[in-house]
Amino acid sequence: MKPVHDPYKRPAWAAEFVSGDGPRYLQVVSFLESAIADGTLRPGDRLPPQRQLAEALEIDLTTVTRAFTEARRRQLIEARGTLGTFVAAPKVELTQSIDLSMNIPPPPADVEMAALLREGLSQVLMRTDTDLLMTYHLGGGSHTDRNAGARWLKPMLGRIDLDRIVVCPGAQAALAALIMASTRPGDVILMEPLAYPGLPLAARQLGRRVETVALDGSGMRPDALEDACRKHDARLLYLNPTLQNPTTRTMPERRRVEIARIAAKLNLRIIEDDPYWLFAENAPSPLARLMPDQVYYISTLSKCLSPGLRTAFVALPAMQDQQAILAALRTFSLTSALTATLVTQWIHDGSAAQLLAGVQTEAHARQRMARGVLAGAASTPANEGIHVWHTLPSYWQALDLAAAARDNGLVVAPAEAFFTGPNPPNAIRISLGGCADRMRLEVALRKLSHLLAQKPSAHHEVVI
Repeated sequence: MKPVHDPYKRPAWAAEFVSGDGPRYLQVVSFLESAIADGTLRPGDRLPPQRQLAEALEIDLTTVTRAFTEARRRQLIEARGTLGTFVAAPKVELTQSIDLSMNIPPPPADVEMAALLREGLSQVLMRTDTDLLMTYHLGGGSHTDRNAGARWLKPMLGRIDLDRIVVCPGAQAALAALIMASTRPGDVILMEPLAYPGLPLAARQLGRRVETVALDGSGMRPDALEDACRKHDARLLYLNPTLQNPTTRTMPERRRVEIARIAAKLNLRIIEDDPYWLFAENAPSPLARLMPDQVYYISTLSKCLSPGLRTAFVALPAMQDQQAILAALRTFSLTSALTATLVTQWIHDGSAAQLLAGVQTEAHARQRMARGVLAGAASTPANEGIHVWHTLPSYWQALDLAAAARDNGLVVAPAEAFFTGPNPPNAIRISLGGCADRMRLEVALRKLSHLLAQKPSAHHEVVI
């Protein structure tokens, strides 16, 4: 049995408390989590008794008790009766794959989501007629909902008139409505070769054609865009310019101005899908701010707060009538008043900002972990966003790697899932938010790193 730490000496795994870095009990949990992640603490290591740890850290016993309770909830530690408390082995279900393919925001370590939900729903029920919450709503959002949307969009777009805002049940519903309202069957929609797959899927199901535009290191080439517009008589362009899905590339300001100039010259409307803008440090101004008369701007909460909040705010072009968009939206989707009202409550009372800050902090930590575990091979330009675009070694092909990962209990997204056209790049997207905690994510990333270091078996068959 390993010896107990000296009760009067601060344990080696415990860092200094930082003022303003969250409650002290959560900082203790963070110390444990970091030490387990970097190997300072290993499964089976015995922790000091709570009273001795409180004395060593110069905090009260209640704080340590809360920290141990939270650490057990996260499966970082386990109590073994009279023997004491020990670092737990990673809990990975052998029968369930670890999903690194679904792009969702990571659950923040320092935000108690259950408490946030209870408080938010309590406020909603006190302030809103229950019958109204449980009936159909035609969409677009109430005045209060759109006011919340204006507050949410202000960091990206500045002040915006409420009559330009439409509240939608998610970004995919917004995309479909915008395609229906702004194009006709047979029309061409332009996009990058690598892009969010929901756009071409919706376009094709609605009878529209998708054509791609050539890129360079800064993103879509202005000359290629102008050529494509003239060749296909296109009137709609789809862009995801900030921390682009899947490549993580951010289009620089100068290129955005050039794209805006071409769009204005050719009367080209733009759908700017911008779910990751709030994760980017010093993000360039959205195209919707550069040319508000021609851009539909989409900001969804599902990618930066929680996938359970199926709400997207759409800022319409300045002279756009809402009615065509709302009519299109009503043909296939109705708004959940309960979700929309909770979102509105959270934006107005500051809970959304609190949750966003927690997600941003967690996303940064997971990006740092990914860079460390994957030995710097990740092509993400900075520790930003919730996914990594990873170029593969020459001996692996993306589909082969994805199949081998499945055999090892991992799910990753190959470039083929995002690519329109021949000869996709040899890369995978690794999403960092699907694991409930960092320990589970580290286990998955180390398993993936080990797989990447091995050459594929000659007898491995790709399963599609």
